[in-house]
Amino acid sequence: MLVLFNKPYGTVSQFTSDDANRHATLAAYGLPKGVYPAGRLGHDSEGLLVLTDDGALAAAITSPQRRHWKRYCAQVEGTPAPEQLQALRDGVALKDGPTRPARVETLATPPPFWPRVPPIRVRKTVPDHWIQIDIHEGRNRQVRRMTAAVGLPTLRLVRTRVWQWELGDLAPGQWRLT
Repeated sequence: MLVLFNKPYGTVSQFTSDDANRHATLAAYGLPKGVYPAGRLGHDSEGLLVLTDDGALAAAITSPQRRHWKRYCAQVEGTPAPEQLQALRDGVALKDGPTRPARVETLATPPPFWPRVPPIRVRKTVPDHWIQIDIHEGRNRQVRRMTAAVGLPTLRLVRTRVWQWELGDLAPGQWRLT
């Protein structure tokens, strides 16, 4: 069984919580019994989370050796300069080693996402822009760390694709079987 889920902001990618219930868990969304996340999204990230009851498929989805691409839309603080985008494309040096090259492009218009609750902070004197970034690694908070390393802190992060599966028109908290 394979489930595509639009993980809302503030929800952790697990069914139980060990943090004194500060965050909602996957148990709140009526997901089918026996499925588990194939990968993670931080509580402050949103979007596509793939769940399955097939351990081999979960391993294939998350294996760094398989190099399955994941796509994110990141609202970043500042205006991306060509050299910042090229640094992301070339791979960024992080504390745990260099990242593999990413596919990166700026988005001319903001994606038609749902309003985030709570909304991101808006600063009148600092512009923000949306970029699309595809990676095939799965390090902890990788996209956020990459954008910060090139001077473009991420304000909002939405995953829209994992390998062959797309978020599509799923609203936050909704899921579908595939």
